[in-house]
This record gives sequence, C-alpha cells and structure tokens, in this order.
Amino acid sequence: CIDWEENFVKKAVILAEGFFGTNDGKTAHGLLRYSAQYKIVGVIDSEFKGMDSGLIIDGRPNGVMVYESLEEALKAHPDAEVLIIGVATEGGYLPKGYKEIIRKALERGVSVVSGLHEFLSDDPELVRIARNNNAEIIDVRKIFRDMKIPFRGVIKEVKALKVVVLGTDSVVGKRTTAIMINNELLRRGVKSVFIGTGQTSWMQGFKYTVVIDALINDFVAGAIEDVIWRAYKNEKPDVIVISGQGSILHPAFPGSFEILAAAKPEFIVLQHAPKRKFFDGFPGFEIPSIDRYIRAINILTERDVEAITINHENMEKEEVDYIKKEYEQKYNVVVCDPLWDGVGRIVDTILEKYLSVTQ
Repeated sequence: CIDWEENFVKKAVILAEGFFGTNDGKTAHGLLRYSAQYKIVGVIDSEFKGMDSGLIIDGRPNGVMVYESLEEALKAHPDAEVLIIGVATEGGYLPKGYKEIIRKALERGVSVVSGLHEFLSDDPELVRIARNNNAEIIDVRKIFRDMKIPFRGVIKEVKALKVVVLGTDSVVGKRTTAIMINNELLRRGVKSVFIGTGQTSWMQGFKYTVVIDALINDFVAGAIEDVIWRAYKNEKPDVIVISGQGSILHPAFPGSFEILAAAKPEFIVLQHAPKRKFFDGFPGFEIPSIDRYIRAINILTERDVEAITINHENMEKEEVDYIKKEYEQKYNVVVCDPLWDGVGRIVDTILEKYLSVTQ
C-alpha cells in the first residue's frame, strides 16, 4: 500500500524506463507498495504507458499510472517536485538515456533522487543545471559512504525480539515481507520498529535505515549494530524487524551474512522463489536448495528458520498452494505467500512463541 501524510511528503514521479517490469525495477516496486517520504503520482516506462502500475507489479490496481515520458508525467502532475530513479542495475550504473531525462527534470526545477552507485552529484553539468533551477540532487548512497562506525558489542543491550527476513536470492521480496510483518505487528498493537538496510528503505522514509552496500566493509557490521541499537534505545520497541540484503550464499551479494553476524536475530524468516534456478543476474550460478539455506542459517546462528515466505513469480496459485503444503509438512514451519496470503500467521507465531500474547 502507499502511505503518506499530504502535508509532509513531496509528490514524486518514478523513472523506470526499460526496467519497470523486471527485477531491476525493484526500487520502483518498493516505493509503489510503501512510501512515507514521497507520494508517488506516476511511473515512467514507455512499454507500459497508460497502464495502472499496480496491475503490473501486483496484479491489482493502485491508482498510480505509467506514463510514456517525463513530459507526459509532468503534464498530468505539474506539481510533482521530485524525480526518483526507480532502478537498481547490476553495478549501480545509470542506464543509457537516463541522463537526458534527468537533465530535463532539473531544468524544470524538479529535484532528482538516486540510489545508484554512479553518483549524479559528481556530474558537473547536472550540478550546474540543478543549481540554476533551484533543484536538488540527492545520491542516497553518498549519504552513507563515509559512515565509519565500528562494531562495539552493544547489540547485547538490545532486549527487543529481533526478526530478520532473509532470502535465497537477491531481489526476492525480503524488504516487502519485512515491512508487511512490521505493519501487521503495529496493527495488532505491538510496538515494532522496521530497520532498513538498503537505499530503497531510505527513499521509503524509514527513520532507521543504513545502506550497507555503500559502506567500507570494515564498518558494515558496526553500522548494522548501531542502527538497531539506536532504534531500541530511542523507541523502546518490543520487536525490531530487519530487512535482509542479497543472500548468505549469493556469490556477489552476501550482505545477509553480515546482517546475521551483527544483528544476532532470534526469529528468522526465509523468502524463496521456487521457480528461480539461477541467482538473479548470474545465469549459470545455480541457487542452492532451500535445505542448504536452512542448514547454513542454523550453523551460523544456532537458530532455526521459523517461517518460509514464497515469492510467486512465474507461478500459478495452484503451484504456490502445493509448495506451501509441501514445505509446511517437510520443515514444520509457517509457510505463506505474503502478497497473496498476508503475514498474519507469521505474526501469530511471533506473538504466541516469543511475546506470550494472543491477539
């Protein structure tokens, strides 16, 4: 869902040209499902022009239309103040043709927000145009690039239940599932805080976020520990829900390994796309079996996976229902498809097993 306060957030258009219907469009997808910092009023991708963006990503309308161009989007929404780069490309490069669109936005006084590794604010031409038109360039990863917080061991002071959502691959829905769990806990009156670990979480407006892949490796664990510790000290929550990054067995994006080591979670959710054979973006690198992930997590944490969530890409509902039944019988855990089923049963388990609460 999209969540905003009209008097607080800025209206934004998402640029996802050529990527909206792909995994590399995950930043756009995340912002359309939840955004407290920006009110998303449109998406740019000529392939899906005229369509409701919700139908494309979730199979149900959300009222946010897809436009063919920046000009068309701003004609429909002349009060839009921000253009968000809604893609997360391999290597974080700016896609071909995007600079011209960004230049046009800045010339019209529209600020630009990017989570890519290629910093727009390092481009003298774009900086000059932005300055001349009272627009702003925000490179989200640059905000965290120089953060140098060592691991201190203060994670032991955090007494809230720490729930982490890991994945068997990158771009598999970890953040969305974690947000849903956090929101369901809040809906039931449980004080819960969400911890973001990537640039999309910052764009979505989550107060406690650290972009771990923007940090020097020596300080990743310390930054994870620190953001969790600060959330606990400041908010006094009963539960802290942490979004994973990449996958502990991913050859290129093993960020969740660092999250496990630093956060020391008590409740682990594993998100899996049963129809995926290879790691996202790396054909030829087969995704290990879910059994191997469960064993690896147990070895690393001395804890069991307590819920499995299904990403239903390329699956019919009957296939998902079959997989859920198979996994529940085999692993004796709660299994659900968050987007189709919700996460109520996972929250039931958290409350009954760890908080001694029956809702």
